[in-house]
Amino acid sequence: MNAAVTATSLGTKPSQWQIDPAHSAAHFSVRHLMISNVRGEFTKVSGNAVLDPSDPSKSSVEVVIDAASIDTREPQRDEHLRSADFLDVANHPTITFRSKKITPAGPDHYKVTGDLTIRGVTREVTFDVEGPAQPVKDPYGNIRTGGSAKAKINRKDFGLAWNALTEAGGIVVGDEVSVDFEAELIQKPATADAK
Repeated sequence: MNAAVTATSLGTKPSQWQIDPAHSAAHFSVRHLMISNVRGEFTKVSGNAVLDPSDPSKSSVEVVIDAASIDTREPQRDEHLRSADFLDVANHPTITFRSKKITPAGPDHYKVTGDLTIRGVTREVTFDVEGPAQPVKDPYGNIRTGGSAKAKINRKDFGLAWNALTEAGGIVVGDEVSVDFEAELIQKPATADAK
């Protein structure tokens, strides 16, 4: 192990963190033609978190996703997903999540409930969160931690109602969407007036 990368402690006081866009992404999966899952991701993710080790319920997280960064490895499909049929990125360029409540759910596991906004529609969603991981120091001296979050949402709850029928009467796109968020966070320097 590189000597420059050593484990450290979160300590006991609240600390400020920012999401590292280069090592974070929001993935999703939805049924296609009722026979398989189509997977994709949003490649541009940013945000901030406050971690309070002494009382995790006082922690918070805010995530901002660039809706136009959707990538399903099929350019024509991605353009359709960016259109007014789905995400309408011209009018709603970001997807956001802001936590409201954090509840312990086992060792290193939490239920994080907050407001998820997609296409200008806000609904309360609860994510199953694993983490934060034990912080480490990277080769450049930054303190890093990470975590993952999972949830299932109904796309129609957010106004993503477009669909089509197959010749057999089935639907092209399923309603339930599995969301999987992986985040790596970098600790912000403590401010001079921090107590």
